[in-house]
Amino acid sequence: MEIAVCRPEDVEVLERFMPSTSVDGSHAARFARQEAGQSSYLLPWIDGTPVGHAEVRWTGGRAPEVRAAHPDCPEINGLFVWPESVRSLGVGTALIHAAEELALRRGLGLMGLGVGEDNARAAALYARLGYLPTMVYQDPRAHVDAEGVRHEYAERCRFLVKKLR
Repeated sequence: MEIAVCRPEDVEVLERFMPSTSVDGSHAARFARQEAGQSSYLLPWIDGTPVGHAEVRWTGGRAPEVRAAHPDCPEINGLFVWPESVRSLGVGTALIHAAEELALRRGLGLMGLGVGEDNARAAALYARLGYLPTMVYQDPRAHVDAEGVRHEYAERCRFLVKKLR
């Protein structure tokens, strides 16, 4: 497996392998934030195929209460491993380690991430990797359905933080 920062030509490949209906979390939106210097969009590749993604938002979390509580903490956002056949093979762990390494190279001592309260599997992974819960918040989300209708909602999440070496 290789983990690389997203390149312009990768966006179309990502849409082919992992179509996104998220507004803020679309591949194009994540790449645009990377190009603006706000984030790094990390992609794991196995045999030339993307098998997930994670965005390190150097500007921190989107939720105002998270920004207020952790103003200088970058956030791993949109961690996703797909297809299911490659889950539990260390792809998510490798993405998190790559994100932490980028933060360390920038001289940062913290990393944060949010996890939905109903996502016990991800929460267990983050706990194993040293992330500790700090607060509960509402994470705003929006997606566009097949008919082009935008749907907005909020997911109850926990924000977790890890002190890096």
